[in-house]
Amino acid sequence: MEEEIGFTKEHEWVIIKEGLALVGISDFAQNQLGDIVSIELPKIGSKFKYMEAMAIIDSIKASSDIYCPISGEIVELNEDLLEHPEQINQSPYDLGWIVKIKPLNFKENIKEFTDLMSKEQYDKYVGEIE
Repeated sequence: MEEEIGFTKEHEWVIIKEGLALVGISDFAQNQLGDIVSIELPKIGSKFKYMEAMAIIDSIKASSDIYCPISGEIVELNEDLLEHPEQINQSPYDLGWIVKIKPLNFKENIKEFTDLMSKEQYDKYVGEIE
């Protein structure tokens, strides 16, 4: 991935691309959840604050909230996941993206993004909790 990616401690990832935030869950998170069997997506037009629960993933092991890693409005959903939630397991950073968010406040959102962990920081973080 050439774009800069940020991670939350709750295992969401975000990439800012063409003014939108592409959001999903990390490879570590999908491994921990096991086989994902369904996802409950938010509605387009919904607005979420930083780290507010916005979606729910159900796996064979657990049900987990997905948190909004950057404040904004949902502008696109990966509706393929409704019929093929396993795409999150197979390709968490490509086919398994969950939502696209239009940031609400550029200055505030840049701070939220820069507060996220880098790939290297995230890898160290999950190494400590494994």
